[in-house]
Amino acid sequence: MNEEIRNLEPKAIWNNFADLNAVPRPSKKEERVIAFMKEFGETLGLETIVDHIGNVIIRKPATPGMEDRQKVVLQSHLDMVHQKNNDTQFDFDTQGIEMYVDGDWVRAKGTTLGADNGLGVATIMSVLESKDMEHPEIEALFTIDEETGMTGAMELKGGLLQGDILLNLDTEEDDEIGVGCAGGVDITATGTFRNVEVPENSSAFKINLKGLQGGHSGMDIIKGLGNANKLMNRVLNAVSDIAEVSELQGGSLRNAIPRESNAVVTVSSSEVTNFQSEIKSISDQIAEEYKTLEPQLSITTESVQLPGSVMHSEDKRRFIKAMYAAHNGVYRMSPAIEDLVETSNNIAKVTVQDGKIKIECLTRSSVESSKTDLSNTLASVFELAGYDVSFSGAYPGWAPNMESPILKVLDELYQELNGEKAHVAACHAGLECGILGQNYPNMDMISFGPTIKGAHSPDERASISSTQKFWTFVQEILKNIPKK
Repeated sequence: MNEEIRNLEPKAIWNNFADLNAVPRPSKKEERVIAFMKEFGETLGLETIVDHIGNVIIRKPATPGMEDRQKVVLQSHLDMVHQKNNDTQFDFDTQGIEMYVDGDWVRAKGTTLGADNGLGVATIMSVLESKDMEHPEIEALFTIDEETGMTGAMELKGGLLQGDILLNLDTEEDDEIGVGCAGGVDITATGTFRNVEVPENSSAFKINLKGLQGGHSGMDIIKGLGNANKLMNRVLNAVSDIAEVSELQGGSLRNAIPRESNAVVTVSSSEVTNFQSEIKSISDQIAEEYKTLEPQLSITTESVQLPGSVMHSEDKRRFIKAMYAAHNGVYRMSPAIEDLVETSNNIAKVTVQDGKIKIECLTRSSVESSKTDLSNTLASVFELAGYDVSFSGAYPGWAPNMESPILKVLDELYQELNGEKAHVAACHAGLECGILGQNYPNMDMISFGPTIKGAHSPDERASISSTQKFWTFVQEILKNIPKK
């Protein structure tokens, strides 16, 4: 299956991508991919360093005639988001990604593809192993745990890198040159609820909400896609007078818009017909609202065994109201940059089980004060509901520098190669540039990459033609790095 991937052009990138995707590399479990990358560098006979946290740095000397150019850091992250369809049998801890070609796209069978940021990693590998490419001195920086905490970038020590320019290969539109990004913070609300006995003469049902597109909670938040946790809350509210909640599981990762949610409820046997009618009514309403954006949305019920207990009705009411009041989606658009989301929140994961409630959010903003404002808004909602709120994993944004010398190089080269101007923009995703810039404030940074759609979801796909275009761009950039 992956052999057809290896025959794609440019073969250097796709072969390295296939090798990389054969290595399980979930965030926070990167031991195998770190070893893989260390062996890769050492096999090439290049200076290879693994720092205290697990970032891998591989250094390659300049090619003849390029020794007087500024040193370049090529940077991508090793980890990938692990998401799969509910009916896909796959173990991310032990299996390599199963890829296939679909027209101009490379996809994975029912899982995320890992093109974010595997294509960037594979591109840097291709530069390191090349024998005929012109380039200045290269420092390849492969960071870890970008997707769940930016740990690698956070822990990278100042003085370890010697480069003058950093090229981050983690942008997902091939006509875009990234000059800024959002910062973020994880917000977690936790609480407890009283368990009570299941009322007599009850029936139990599992409500299954699935089929949503999901996607990247930064780049895709502007699309107004369905959030499984918010939609399930609407369903539970619609039947709250007749259904008691036993447990709920919605979403999986903070940086992925939740695609599925499942809740177990009990209903008096005399109210089953009414319950099914209310479920159909609210399902029809939601389906009508989202018929354009979410045509595969499905809300169904199935009979299940009676649970041991249910949530106290007052705790249930407080939970539903808190979920209703908590903001999800775009909070503020940028007044300075057209069509840029400034601040947003993703209610990413909700767990109600065994007397405990946990609501996990990722708040993003390119403006620190606005991020604080939305964080305080969310904290207020959850605290009023009686929950404890904690903040963690905060990371800074990356402020645009429109006078950047390397931006000028990329802007002119893109137009020369493609006959049109690139889209120079900041993005609402979290890139590592802002964090790396804290310890390397004088490093000139830029971000670009091949076209990738549906990142952080099983619909993730990478454009073959775009990867060819991107590879040409990378080679021309390295040839045209300014002199020291």
